[in-house]
Amino acid sequence: MPRRKKQRPAPIHEEAWRIFRIMAEFVDGFEVLSQTGKAITVWGSSRVQPSERWYREAVMTGRLLVEKGFAVITGGGPGIMEAANRGAAEAGGISIGINIELPTEQRLNPYVNMPISCRYFFTRKVMFVKYTYGFIVFPGGFGTLDEFTEAITLVQTQRVERFPVVLVDGSYWKGLVSWMQSVLVRRGYISAEDLSFFRVVSSGREAVNAICDYYSGSLCRKR
Repeated sequence: MPRRKKQRPAPIHEEAWRIFRIMAEFVDGFEVLSQTGKAITVWGSSRVQPSERWYREAVMTGRLLVEKGFAVITGGGPGIMEAANRGAAEAGGISIGINIELPTEQRLNPYVNMPISCRYFFTRKVMFVKYTYGFIVFPGGFGTLDEFTEAITLVQTQRVERFPVVLVDGSYWKGLVSWMQSVLVRRGYISAEDLSFFRVVSSGREAVNAICDYYSGSLCRKR
């Protein structure tokens, strides 16, 4: 496999301007998100199709979150992100998409009514965390795993105030959780108590209920 040729460092004046672009990205995102009130971030695969169960579950999840008084934040793309945004928008709620500029040109899904565009992955990740009250994580690939493990790392290291992290579909997450128990805990790389940083459920409805249970119902609107 051919190696990519390493690029030369950019001239210092270009690096300085990049810092200003990063600052501007944070400012623009924070201005939008600070107006949304309480929100829940939903993650999952961009490759899930509308005909699949987890797409339909994510639509229901977005709708239920709005009914409970939450805005919905996603990565703004297709698949699970589109589904959660769709449920939120169709329920008349705030449907936020924090899109990322990629070489493959990820397009913002049509159900986002509050768009944010990011050039940098790290600014996007900060925005996912800063204004959210919890995370609901559907089955997904590398990006979903990265976002899930970063969230529980922030909780473990106490870099953020603890919030609920809910994994949907026990059959999908079973292998990863089992590996954490049999390898990470056994070798002492994490504590057994660290596994309490997340909860596994079977459906979108259970995920929303888990969020409300975590806050003892105080943040969830009564129907």
